Parts: sequence; C-alpha cells; structure tokens
Amino acid sequence: MSLRRGVMSALLGVGLALSPLLGLASSLERFSAFINGTVQARGEFEQKIFDSNRKLVQESRGVLAFSRPGKFRWSYVKPYAQLIVGDGSRVWIYDEDLKQVTVRKLDQALGSTPAALLAGNNEAMRAFRLSDKGGKDGLEWLEALPRDKEGNFERIRMGFGPSGLQVMELVDGFGQTTVLRFKALERNPELDPALFRFSPPKGADVIGDFP
Repeated sequence: MSLRRGVMSALLGVGLALSPLLGLASSLERFSAFINGTVQARGEFEQKIFDSNRKLVQESRGVLAFSRPGKFRWSYVKPYAQLIVGDGSRVWIYDEDLKQVTVRKLDQALGSTPAALLAGNNEAMRAFRLSDKGGKDGLEWLEALPRDKEGNFERIRMGFGPSGLQVMELVDGFGQTTVLRFKALERNPELDPALFRFSPPKGADVIGDFP
C-alpha cells in the first residue's frame, strides 16, 4: 500500500473547520468547542509525510468537506487525484491511478481513527484517551491516544490557534509522522448533499462491502 493511500484510509475524509475559540484556556476546552460548534465545514489542506528520521518523503494537498453525522469528502488534488467519500453508511476510497474503489461499512471503517475522534459522538470519544499538552509554537496542543492498539496510529496531536484547529500530527507504529495543516476553512456553510454521494465509475474495480 502506498504512503498516500495508507494515510487516506486512516483519515477517512476527516472534515475540519475553524470556530471562534478566543479566550478558552486549554486545548481540551477548544476541542470541545470545536466538536459542539461545527456541524459542517469545507476548506483546504496541505499534507506532509516524514519517515522515522524526520525526512520528508511526500507532500500533497487537496480540499475537504464534512456534514455530521458520518458524511465527508476528502479529495487529494495534487500531486495525484484520490478521493474518500463517507455517505453516512459506507466509506468509499477511490484511487484514480489504479481505477480501483474500496468500500467499507462506516462503523467498521472508522474505529480509532482521527475521523472517529473528530466525529465527536460519545462512542468515538471513548475510543481515545485525551490530554492537554499545553502551549508550543504559538498553539495549544491536545494529545489523543487510541485505546485500541490495533489501530493505524499510536498518537494523534491537534494544535489549536486563536481561531480554531490549525494542525494535526499523526504518528504510526513505524515512527512515520503525517502533518496536516488546514487553511481557508469555512465553518457551517451550506453544502450540496451531492458532495457526500458516490457511485463507482464505469470500469473501476470495486473491492469490499458493496452489493
């Protein structure tokens, strides 16, 4: 599995949005305000992947959108086109290079992933141990440790600035670190429901739970 596809599968179209969080004291409070105040969002992201020696091995960027509960769209536009769509019941991962679609039931696909954490429901929150890591580099940092040791990531850190969530850092079991930075994020816009629907393109191979 490629680096970029592995990260896509783990993230599962996480939707993130800025929210007005000025004056909140800790990252735990900021995270709670983000979860409670953001129903849907759209924006852009930049992603960098570093190996265990902190050597940059991949860069990519794209656009995202989400609508709770369980609907999201995470689209890589550079350097390769790839797409994840959560339609509320299933998660679709489309690799245009391979002309291949992987589909899984939503509850099975989320697990102890960043998508589950940011979904904000009680079950997702119980899947992580959350702690406030204080301030660094002008941000307030939250750490989330998955309770399920079989997940893709060992540690997730979220950095909150004056206007909301700005950075996510994800460390896997091999010491590889994925850094996501978010920009041009719009909180609670009107979104076209078609963003969260997916039909496998004609001629694409479909793998997984699909009738």
